[in-house]
Amino acid sequence: MTAAFSPRPRARELGIALGTLATGPLNAITDVSGVRVGHATVRRGDGPLVRGVGPVRTGVTAIMPHGDDLFAWKVPAAAEVFNGFGKTIGLVQVAELGQLETPILLTNTLSVGRVADALVGWMIGRHPAIGVTTGTVNPVVAECNDGYLNDIGGRHLGEAEVRAALDSAVAGPVPEGNLGAGTGMSAFGFAGGIGTASRRVVADGVNWLVGALVLANFGRRADLTIAGVPVGRALAHPAAPPPPGTAGAGGAGGDVDRERGSVIIVLATDAPLDARQLGRLARRVPLGLARTGSYGGHGSGDLAIAFSTADRIPHYSGPPTRGVTVLDEQHAILDDLFRAVVEATEESVINALCAAHPVATTTGATPCRPRASWRSCVATTPSAEPARPRGTRARKSAKRRVVKAVSD
Repeated sequence: MTAAFSPRPRARELGIALGTLATGPLNAITDVSGVRVGHATVRRGDGPLVRGVGPVRTGVTAIMPHGDDLFAWKVPAAAEVFNGFGKTIGLVQVAELGQLETPILLTNTLSVGRVADALVGWMIGRHPAIGVTTGTVNPVVAECNDGYLNDIGGRHLGEAEVRAALDSAVAGPVPEGNLGAGTGMSAFGFAGGIGTASRRVVADGVNWLVGALVLANFGRRADLTIAGVPVGRALAHPAAPPPPGTAGAGGAGGDVDRERGSVIIVLATDAPLDARQLGRLARRVPLGLARTGSYGGHGSGDLAIAFSTADRIPHYSGPPTRGVTVLDEQHAILDDLFRAVVEATEESVINALCAAHPVATTTGATPCRPRASWRSCVATTPSAEPARPRGTRARKSAKRRVVKAVSD
């Protein structure tokens, strides 16, 4: 595997505080107790694309809901597809049964099959009874197209990378940016990839966390919005890299200015939600994406997978009934959970952009990366929504300062 880049400042370290809810201690999906994340990164070669050789910039990211036996003790889960231009594995059974029995793996589009096969092998190695004396296993793998920066057709991922991502999964701070599944991803015309954030919800003696992890590979540069400020308008220029999947990116023909790519969002919470309620959370994800400037273009495959760690569903049957505690949806805290999803999704995307390092394209085009002038941009961005200037004139003045800063 390839060594990771050195960390770059996250959004809040640059002065951008998004939303109104408090974050968890790490502001990451791993704030939800038991959740672990691991990456395997493959990065080698430069220059023009040679199929089967490189350049290779791709990887695998693993999200584990808990550290126990996930096949024996499944978790409630839901999946929501906002735009089905994608090639995932495992979502049909998640939708039918409302549970997750393997780690969630993220990777590139043309490696889904190999990654799923390796995940099945990893699970069988831990449960030899699978497919023999008990049922089969449902691997869950989601993807984005990294073909603009990676030799995607070379399919350079396999069992070694999958096992490395799974075996390296840990709690604690989550490495972000272009590593793991995010290695070859780009978003809003910049280097993109993995981002994460969390929110804390407190009411009537309960204290729950909602964490999000995104694989960001979507958006047009001109649409990029940060803390409500349309900074992308100042950053848009003719040399901006074309989105994945366009003619300029080596894909199908069409208007290079169309939004294409994909985004995958994984939500985790310790709130006691069943599969139906988790689906309600997942359906709020597009509101967070819209805050960053996405409008869910035709060629952008967008979906969310949500799970709760508050319940363990046994694989082997016991008594005919099983007691489960779930949230009373008449309580106002449900709205706070919805808000938490929106805010964590938005901040995860911006964190991915902030954390990503420069990457040279396979066509020799200008490397895509967040500009250094973002520091000037965020210096004039309000620190939280309630603190924004009041009145039309004040709001326009603040936006002018931001646009000037990013144009310098």
